[in-house]
Amino acid sequence: MERWVCQPCGWVYDPAEGDPDSDIEPGVAFEDLPEDYVCPICGATKDLFEKE
Repeated sequence: MERWVCQPCGWVYDPAEGDPDSDIEPGVAFEDLPEDYVCPICGATKDLFEKE
């Protein structure tokens, strides 16, 4: 699975790790995140992430 980088702050969403702060379990692909998912660091929306 591909990692995605938040463009405003540089935080990386790694599907292998998930996002425990947002209750996202490991193994969830970026495309399968909820539409209202935001970066846990800066609050950027999904459209501001790019594939690493």
